[in-house]
Amino acid sequence: MKFPIFAALLLIASARPQHSNNNNYNQQQQNHEKHLGPQETTTWIPILKYNKEQGEDGSYKHEYQTGNNIVHEESGYLKDFSEAHPNGILVQQGAYSYEAPDGQIIHVQYTADERGFRVVSDHLPTEPPIPVGIQKGLEEIYAGIKRREQELKSNPKYAETAAQRAELDYHGQYYQQ
Repeated sequence: MKFPIFAALLLIASARPQHSNNNNYNQQQQNHEKHLGPQETTTWIPILKYNKEQGEDGSYKHEYQTGNNIVHEESGYLKDFSEAHPNGILVQQGAYSYEAPDGQIIHVQYTADERGFRVVSDHLPTEPPIPVGIQKGLEEIYAGIKRREQELKSNPKYAETAAQRAELDYHGQYYQQ
């Protein structure tokens, strides 16, 4: 008689709704909004143009344009089916443009193939010129390397003393030539 009563009480206790987890979630949500502020909603941006074509040979072309001035076009095809490349090499070419926060239109063109990914755009950063003093130092280093190569080719004793020079170089010391 005790077992059915115990089982009934256990069943009733396990069927009771668990409100503490829901209250905990609401409290976490309120703390999140308190620290980060209420979440902002996003603006719906329409797709003005969308086109996708798939060829039986693996080639494709797709393009789209959005209502916030994003335009993207890309095409691709497979080439060079060989033992080295049994699945072929995918070649992709494309371009995209978008409006920067300052209102400027950014245009980017790209190619991806067996030689890697290459991008062309007027808006990409460029490397600064090498300062004159550093350029002269690099030229002196290269001249020293060429001089060593010439010595290796013309002087048989140069190879004999290579271990001695390497030891001096290792310790940061100079050797007489």
